[in-house]
Amino acid sequence: MLAIGRICYPYQKWLITNDGYELLTSQKWFGSYLNINGCTTPCYNDSFNAYGWLMSETKKHWENVYLTKSPLKVSWYQQEPVLSVSLIASAGLAPDAPIIDVGGGSSTLVDKLQDEAYTNISVLDISGSALAHSKIRLADKADKVHWYEADVTRFEAPHRFALWHDRAVFHFLTKKADRERYVNVLKQTLEKGGHIIIMTFATDGPNKCSGLDIVQYDAEKLTVELGPGFKLVETGHEVHHTPAGNQQKFAYFHLRAPEEAV
Repeated sequence: MLAIGRICYPYQKWLITNDGYELLTSQKWFGSYLNINGCTTPCYNDSFNAYGWLMSETKKHWENVYLTKSPLKVSWYQQEPVLSVSLIASAGLAPDAPIIDVGGGSSTLVDKLQDEAYTNISVLDISGSALAHSKIRLADKADKVHWYEADVTRFEAPHRFALWHDRAVFHFLTKKADRERYVNVLKQTLEKGGHIIIMTFATDGPNKCSGLDIVQYDAEKLTVELGPGFKLVETGHEVHHTPAGNQQKFAYFHLRAPEEAV
């Protein structure tokens, strides 16, 4: 087994190898030194203590997920995000159009978009640990991606985007105030006439994910949440097969933003 990278991050104990992900279980890993192929690197638990009390409960949850599970084993993992790539392609964007993947964390969508020659990709996630996985996986290609560690409901975009992709973030917003903040950020972040692709659990899909309650959606319910002016282009369903072999029914929605402010 050859170690090709490591993540030293609050809550994170994963060693990335050419065989996948190996959980580092040594009690001495934090606060001591980790030796990888002869290279000794300090990994201090001070960062955990310093940041832990500052983290929101939501952030703590998602950081902890990536401590206890390999990104290849989480229920939402997709080796090939075929539907997302297809929906993004249907938008007909120029290769340099700005695209943001909300909740993209450790998702392989960024890899596939680079393979499709998109050159202006941003990934946003509340979990820095999840983002770190993607950065290491992409290696030198990570430098060509814009990374944002932030809660989407409080995200301040540096510029507007032509396409907003969200696979399974919005359905975690069970509080009306959080959904309203998400929609406000979306409106402030998307170009006029921009594309929105949102995927949630369907109305006959699961009612929980990662131990958290979610909100199920169909097209009517989602468009009400987004408010007036958004045009539904396409909707449908996809059955996702989890790494554990379970099935989850998703609904997907492709919309266009208003051409003028609403």
